[in-house]
Amino acid sequence: MMKNYKPITAITMGDPAGIGPEIVVGTMLSEEIHNCCRPLVIGSIAIMERAAKILGRKLKYNKIEDPSEAKYEFGTADIIETGNYDTDSIKWGEVQALAGRMAVDWIMKSIDLGMEGKIDAVSTAPIHKGAIKLIGVKEPGHTEIYQNATHSPYALTMFSCHKLRVFFVSRHMSLVDACHYVTKDVILEDVINIDKELRKIGIENPLIAVAGLNPHNGDNGLFGREEIDEIEPAIKEAQEKGVNAIGPCPADSVFHIGKSGKFDAILSLYHDQGHIACKTLDFEKSVTLTFGLPFIRSSVDHGTAFDIAGKGTAACVSMIESTNVVAEYAAKQHDRKENNRKSVNI
Repeated sequence: MMKNYKPITAITMGDPAGIGPEIVVGTMLSEEIHNCCRPLVIGSIAIMERAAKILGRKLKYNKIEDPSEAKYEFGTADIIETGNYDTDSIKWGEVQALAGRMAVDWIMKSIDLGMEGKIDAVSTAPIHKGAIKLIGVKEPGHTEIYQNATHSPYALTMFSCHKLRVFFVSRHMSLVDACHYVTKDVILEDVINIDKELRKIGIENPLIAVAGLNPHNGDNGLFGREEIDEIEPAIKEAQEKGVNAIGPCPADSVFHIGKSGKFDAILSLYHDQGHIACKTLDFEKSVTLTFGLPFIRSSVDHGTAFDIAGKGTAACVSMIESTNVVAEYAAKQHDRKENNRKSVNI
């Protein structure tokens, strides 16, 4: 963790009917988080107070309009609100249009602040896809909302779990469609973008391992030709462009090898291929990061957990990890930019 720069990190509260408010309270009461960044909450004081009461925890609240007004003091939650909502009508554990509205408003506020350069990073609590659909949101989740609203040419999803950095060719897609999506052009573009984003955080010439799709890499075409026709040509062309990519690497071993830190990143070819590996290694320390935006965004990799929302039993380990990791990467980006700036001025 960079000790000389503590990035301003916005924490969105997620769906107010889920466990988001509870895990945000726990995160704001973590000294670890205050040591690694300058955290502020985008959400609702009333909802946060309700969550804190359920948890038996106490927080002070400092309502602000802009990050420049924040105190960034341990024990105090600097919080930006986005409107006057009927918070008393929010019921724990239920899909509600108002909850979806609030969650999306908080996301959009984080995007505004990020685009204005007022924050360095965003750590997002979980939203409910059903609730945001009720208010007409067409995107399936956080990543797509952030990409579209920031007009970013791409949004790379990366799983961080200990020494594993796992990127994905596809995520929210059926397995059949995901297999058809494994093409030379898609893989090549992803590998080039991964190389670009890792260099932004100071990793020179990152080693990127591309996973195979079929059992035993297709065994020379016996179990599928994707490795021969699509994956190998993509890797070869990437290498010709100066990218340090290798593979295809058999998917049943590449994550095991990668957990030692041998690779700077692994490109998983579909959602569960990489998710299963990371979550088996450490479920609570598996967090999602989004690269390619004007700022870095992270998220817990669990849902709203409506079944336990409002019961005071939700663990905040993953939310703390999400905030910690995104602050670490934001600090690395900042450090890289400063080094580049100084080099130009020399």
